[in-house]
Amino acid sequence: MSMFLDTAKIQVKAGNGGDGMVAFRREKYVPNGGPWGGDGGRGGNVVFVVDEGLRTLMDFRYNRHFKAQSGEKGMTKGMHGRGAEDLIVRVPQGTTVRDAETGKVLTDLVENGQEFIVARGGRGGRGNIRFATPKNPAPEISENGEPGQERELLLELKVLADVGLVGFPSVGKSTLLSVITAAKPKIGAYHFTTIVPNLGMVRTHSGESFAVADLPGLIEGASQGVGLGTQFLRHIERTRVILHVIDMSASEGRDPYEDYLAINKELESYNLRLMERPQIIVANKMDMPDSAENLKIFKEKLSANYDEFAELPQIFPISSLTKQGLATLLDATAELLDKTPEFLLYDESEMEEEAYYGFDEEAPAFEISRDDDATWVLSGDKLEKLFNMTNFDRDEAVMKFARQLRGMGVDEALRARGAKDGDLVRIGKFEFEFVD
Repeated sequence: MSMFLDTAKIQVKAGNGGDGMVAFRREKYVPNGGPWGGDGGRGGNVVFVVDEGLRTLMDFRYNRHFKAQSGEKGMTKGMHGRGAEDLIVRVPQGTTVRDAETGKVLTDLVENGQEFIVARGGRGGRGNIRFATPKNPAPEISENGEPGQERELLLELKVLADVGLVGFPSVGKSTLLSVITAAKPKIGAYHFTTIVPNLGMVRTHSGESFAVADLPGLIEGASQGVGLGTQFLRHIERTRVILHVIDMSASEGRDPYEDYLAINKELESYNLRLMERPQIIVANKMDMPDSAENLKIFKEKLSANYDEFAELPQIFPISSLTKQGLATLLDATAELLDKTPEFLLYDESEMEEEAYYGFDEEAPAFEISRDDDATWVLSGDKLEKLFNMTNFDRDEAVMKFARQLRGMGVDEALRARGAKDGDLVRIGKFEFEFVD
């Protein structure tokens, strides 16, 4: 079984903030000592960190749940609880992180050591020191810690390579990679010998160097899932230059020019922006009979079907077996890389805006619905956060929450919807009676 994994779906949960404490100063010779309960500590974040030593997402195959520690509770003597350590999750270079619910890209992690907070820990709840006022110098109110962010993420690995080798199965991509780099890909006389991307570093005679990825062979219909389908097409997206390898000997009985058109059609169908990348046509297996004649016909068809004002792609006849033409090909590739800029994988519409973890001022503070059992149901991020941070073990805290609901207009809204005295109202699993 292959040990390469390039997609994963995981759950992350940041730590909750620690609860604030209700305590009072009780010391000899200190009458009416007042409140002394400290704040809770911050919950830990879940942080992704790029590790260049990782090559696949295999670590996420069996470990799909990541939960950071919660902050410590507040203590007496006004001492704050300790904040929790962040949970560090290491990912390979080239990992794209999406929100599974919205599909938006959160971040694209490509630099070694790059960090990104994918879930933020909740802040600690306030202790009763924070609620002391001249009118209420000894409050019995504290807050629970804020819940940590929880979300489902889609991870997608797209290998980092400057140059991608594409083409039909058995056109000689793996052999070419093994000759121009120190990589040792599997080579066999059958289709789909390569079932995972292989990477290698090339150094030219002039001292230039670049990374090359040998990608599993494409076939017609790959962009719709035929063969290995889109499973590895994603790895072409990061490349800046495409080496389109073609079996010019036609040993498989296919027409080289038709192969060229078919592969480009699959690239275009998968992602139109792949056609922006400059291509070099690699006419492989030139040591075979009929290759020279086939190359001549290929050039004629290419010229006849190309726009007269468009620049024809460069064609380099080579033989991976005899190493014919390789130096010229590599020099031309390095030269093309020098003048080819990076391609942005995602535009602004695909990226989620900078995450804001407070309340959305434009979002409604609460929503009202009704269950089948005639219970009124209150929901909404702001309301639910206030509810979760209320310590219902303290009467003063309960009264404070009731005042907050009234200030938000919940009472008026329920009354306008037809709520009557004694009706049940539910927030999460908590139920109480509506008092008109």
